[in-house]
Amino acid sequence: MRLTHTLALAAAVLLVAPAYAHRLSPAFFGLTETGPDVYDVQWKVSISGGLAAALEPKVPEGCALTEEVRTYVVNDDVRFQHTTMSCPGGVGGRVFAMDGLSQTQTDVLLRVDYLDGTSSNERLTPSSASVAIPKRPSSLEVIRTYTVLGVEHILLGIDHLLFVLALLLIVRGGKRILMTITAFTVAHSITLMSATLGWMHVSGPPVEAMIALSIVFVASEIVHGLRGKHGLTARAPWIVAFSFGLLHGFGFAGALAQVGLPQKAVPLALLTFNVGVEVGQLMFVAVALAARAALARLPAPKQAWMSFATPYAIGCVAMFWVIERVAAFF
Repeated sequence: MRLTHTLALAAAVLLVAPAYAHRLSPAFFGLTETGPDVYDVQWKVSISGGLAAALEPKVPEGCALTEEVRTYVVNDDVRFQHTTMSCPGGVGGRVFAMDGLSQTQTDVLLRVDYLDGTSSNERLTPSSASVAIPKRPSSLEVIRTYTVLGVEHILLGIDHLLFVLALLLIVRGGKRILMTITAFTVAHSITLMSATLGWMHVSGPPVEAMIALSIVFVASEIVHGLRGKHGLTARAPWIVAFSFGLLHGFGFAGALAQVGLPQKAVPLALLTFNVGVEVGQLMFVAVALAARAALARLPAPKQAWMSFATPYAIGCVAMFWVIERVAAFF
């Protein structure tokens, strides 16, 4: 497996934050209009990383809470709060702000569902912690919001990137790489759509454990190849990419379920989220291949252990995730 060691640097960058694998959990603030100027309020935020303690949504000026805030904890990691709010004249044009967001590395998705079935979708980021709620929601807002969410999810989903990286360490040749990435894309698009639309349901924790195990499998295939024993991934990488891509699609669906979909724009939001995932994936593949080509031109020692370093590092981190996620079952 010539030049495998040239991707060691890229792998090291991915391995510096293993605890955050598949942890893109943008906070969610939802307003559902239940009557003239009356809104049902939902606030979901991850407890891990101190986000629940750091973030505090601010009631828009001129609006007021009309019920006591009820708090629940879901799956030991998500704090869910619910109340109602009165906002004379509606929320359109009012400013919504999130205190503490500038001190974090997460985003907040703000969604407003109106009585007429339309929805407004806005993103708050650490650099832009407030937003004016539009008076007339548009499809363009949905496209922008969910495309960016898709890109961020794949680029911050370290386990998904490690799986793709492991495939690239095995597959050679432009045509074979294209077929492999296409197979992975088609597969996870199928299960993402099926799970999001409710056609299929798979429990999240087992899926997360299997995703980690898929990385262990491909990492072991790299090691076998280095020892002259080429496995299924080397012979037919598109089969492996498609099979495990189905699992990764359920993982993408779980992340999308955390932020939800606008009631009247489900197909559009689902499509643009998937497009965002593909854009982010292609960005990563392009960078990885460019890095491999650039590093191949550099003089480097050819110790045998260097070729094994990357797959063993990937496999060890992935096995840690397997143990961690299986332990979470109990």
